[in-house]
Amino acid sequence: MQYDITMIGHICKDTLHDMGQVSEGLGGAVYYSSIAAARTGKHVHVVTMAAQEDDSLLDVMRIEGIAVTRIPSTRTTQITLRYDSSDRERRQVILDAQAQPFSCSTLHLPKSSIFHLAGLFKGEIPDEVIPFVAARGDVALDVQGVLRCSENGTLVFRQWEQARTLLPLIRYLKTDAAEAQILTGYDDRGKAATELVAMGAGEVMVTHNEEVIVCTKDRVYSAPFNSSNLSGRTGRGDTTFAAYLAKRLDADPYEALFHAAALCSIKMESPGPFMGNLSDVLTRMEQLGYRRN
Repeated sequence: MQYDITMIGHICKDTLHDMGQVSEGLGGAVYYSSIAAARTGKHVHVVTMAAQEDDSLLDVMRIEGIAVTRIPSTRTTQITLRYDSSDRERRQVILDAQAQPFSCSTLHLPKSSIFHLAGLFKGEIPDEVIPFVAARGDVALDVQGVLRCSENGTLVFRQWEQARTLLPLIRYLKTDAAEAQILTGYDDRGKAATELVAMGAGEVMVTHNEEVIVCTKDRVYSAPFNSSNLSGRTGRGDTTFAAYLAKRLDADPYEALFHAAALCSIKMESPGPFMGNLSDVLTRMEQLGYRRN
């Protein structure tokens, strides 16, 4: 079986506290990412770890036509998220429970054009998995999975000590503005992205509440978000990166970037994963200023 994208990472059970409202549901980068890529028209495979009693939670991906491989774990990851501002830029993340980490011996990977390492916390996908996967196809990495640490359940960010060694193995890298500053020391998003390319990453995406940028070896592209509200803010980065990867398989960085910004702008207007269609995305791309070459 040949897949367009294979996504590796924990799903999680989220408890969301948002401006006084409390809700529970499925979360995790692979959840938001896989549905965004599948609705872009790609053949997607998810490899995750979760307890047997939570297998039915994965059905929301299966009904989207996504192939799901669940590696048994004694526990399923659980996270509490608390948003503290109306723009949803500041949030508290508390790790309540964590599934077991992946390992080279437990990953039996199919053929895939892209392997998207979509970890939630450092150690979930150990560094040694990166070269193992890179030998099998292009690697996409969300740096939250190598920077975010849980110390006594509380989220903290630590430098990625293996960055200069492993970045040359990464074809597509995703970071947000704060994570980019941790990796490079630059608070300017464009400079940070350019530095990460210089460190070896092939293409670098940096997300921010106003825009998303992509830096290649040749130039920096940018596209705005234009959501009418932010009720679906959770999953912004996951959705944007996955939509970019899916479109990038058959489009240039400029078109893929506007596709990603448009799709995520729609997604952020309602909670949960992206549930629109490509016609919706094309209309929104034009609203954002996309012009066909």
